[in-house]
Amino acid sequence: MARTPLPHPTNVELAILRVLWQQGPSPVGTIHRSLKKHRKTTYSTTLKMVQVMFEKGILIRDESIRPHLYRPAMSKEKTQGKLVDDLVQKAFGGVASRMVVRALSNSRIQPDELAEIRELIQKLEQKGEPS
Repeated sequence: MARTPLPHPTNVELAILRVLWQQGPSPVGTIHRSLKKHRKTTYSTTLKMVQVMFEKGILIRDESIRPHLYRPAMSKEKTQGKLVDDLVQKAFGGVASRMVVRALSNSRIQPDELAEIRELIQKLEQKGEPS
């Protein structure tokens, strides 16, 4: 039987995922303290969001210890990849270069970022893949 794909995380869910990607598996209290530094939230709201994310399959809960530890069901890279793929399809008609051009023209790019982009293009060209 095919597995139902995980839903795209909301902005609040992404904030929680960022905490977990940075800190690793954590109990709700630790997640809440990290979130509270950047946004107004109560412990009960954080707890509810974590529970909803667990029910949606976005988080995995380790119930073998107390307090329970939560971790993302998907890596940061896979999550970002799914979000980018969805954005390319929905907003740019499936043409990734349009998204790249828009992203680069809408922001000030730092020299180190430009060097990273050039390096990626060079690697893709060496593989024989379109850039």
